Amino acid sequence: MDNPRLLLFIALSFLVMIMWQTWQQDYQQTKTGEQAVVTETTGTPAQTGAGGNDLPSIVVEERDAPLSVESPAIPQGKRIQVMTDLMHLEIDTQGGDVRVVKLLGYPESTEPESPPFTMLTDRNHLFIAQSGLRSGKKNEPNHYARFTATAESYQLQDNAETLEIPLVWNDGGITVTKLFRLRRNSYEIDVEFIIENQGSADWLASSYFQLQRNRPENPGGVSAFAAQTYTGGVIYSPEEKYEKISFDDMEDENLNRNISGGWLAMIEHYFLAAWVPEENINGKYYSRVVDGDRYVLGYVGKQTRVSPGSQQTVSSRLYAGPKDQDKLASIATGLDLTVDYGILTFISQPLFWLLEKIHGIVNNWGWAIIILTMLIKLVFFKLSEASYKSMANMRKLAPRLKSLKERYGDDKQKLNQAMMDMYKTEKINPLGGCLPVLVQIPVFIALYWVLLESVELRQAPFMLWLKDLSVADPYFVLPLIMGVTMLIQQKLNPAPMDPIQAKVMMVLPIVFTVFFAFFPAGLVLYWVVNNTLSIAQQWVITKRVEAGEA
Repeated sequence: MDNPRLLLFIALSFLVMIMWQTWQQDYQQTKTGEQAVVTETTGTPAQTGAGGNDLPSIVVEERDAPLSVESPAIPQGKRIQVMTDLMHLEIDTQGGDVRVVKLLGYPESTEPESPPFTMLTDRNHLFIAQSGLRSGKKNEPNHYARFTATAESYQLQDNAETLEIPLVWNDGGITVTKLFRLRRNSYEIDVEFIIENQGSADWLASSYFQLQRNRPENPGGVSAFAAQTYTGGVIYSPEEKYEKISFDDMEDENLNRNISGGWLAMIEHYFLAAWVPEENINGKYYSRVVDGDRYVLGYVGKQTRVSPGSQQTVSSRLYAGPKDQDKLASIATGLDLTVDYGILTFISQPLFWLLEKIHGIVNNWGWAIIILTMLIKLVFFKLSEASYKSMANMRKLAPRLKSLKERYGDDKQKLNQAMMDMYKTEKINPLGGCLPVLVQIPVFIALYWVLLESVELRQAPFMLWLKDLSVADPYFVLPLIMGVTMLIQQKLNPAPMDPIQAKVMMVLPIVFTVFFAFFPAGLVLYWVVNNTLSIAQQWVITKRVEAGEA
């Protein structure tokens, strides 16, 4: 296996990887259109309260007759407008759902006067956060119950650090206050249920917290020609760690698992919504599909008994915001893994840390990418040098190898033996350039995912016409430069002896130029810088070898 074949193998493997991921996303969308399988969670029969089948199942000690389960559309009540320094929320009095979350620091686009990015919404498509209490009674404060509010709008004042929004539900002697608490400079929302029992009997209820959304028509980020990022559910447990619960998984089988010290989330490119229970709470995590197009992921907390004349509080935290690794890591163990670098996370995270530190110095993500690429090339300088020396030596032998091919014609056995004798005489290892290149592949792929997943690069400008490194170059300048650098690299490599292989190698820069035209500019910038540095290093080494200096 010579170096041109190795480079061809690496390039095609990378191309196949991206195409496979894109096909997987397209296949999942097709599967959703063809069928929607809804299965019921097996286990102990549970009571149901008033509402629809997007309510979690519970078991209560005092049993009433089971009620019929319906599947109504998401009802609406009055909207409570909430404004903080980072978010604009809409909370519905129908169930106290968080129906809309707009992230004020993240515009939809780079256009002037662009509206803020909408994280949660019940308009056009559905993605909302719900919570409630299940008592098994006909009237219970679940997300179908009507709450009352004392005001229609709330705003975090300049001199305040927290903002509280109380919603109240009453039934006989039971009063439940659903309290939302928001803090300055935070995307977290504390949700508390304060239960007061003024009746004459114990009141039992289980809290639940869930996310409900439609499957997006075009899941993931970037474009149809580049790798798609994951959109769907995830859960975390101390035993199994980070697990994806995809929309297809929810269709195939309902999740039903007891987890202590975990959390759940639904993620998409750059952003996520997550429910984080109280520490060490043992919850039943569940999923289900409602009406074929509404996906629910949630957990049921511990059962709470409220004696007459007493008060109890249950709570959880909702995060709705960007995939900021530092903030996520401080909220819950493993929550930073929602910045999904895949199996190379152990390489990607240090690379992102270094990229972030460089950005802190140069204050430009484009220059940070360039400097990081240079540092990576410096680390692998000796390995690259060995590879380029091997290729340069092979290039020197190219005329003699061609003569051997002409001499032995189609006799492959004699040709291979003559080639091995020549390599031995000249003290050249034809595989000498393979290992250094193979060692670098995991680092290159890890950096690829860093640049693809990092919300910090969203709408990050570089210079001149590059106003957003997270989208494709609008004028295709970087992809064209990248194609030229690939062509120059091929000229520096020994020409393949196989004419078919030679033609494929000549077409490859064109294929990759078209392919990279749809990649985010930040990724293409990395490839351009990496190729340019490789060309410079390889050119110097090749000239030295040809001059007999190395």
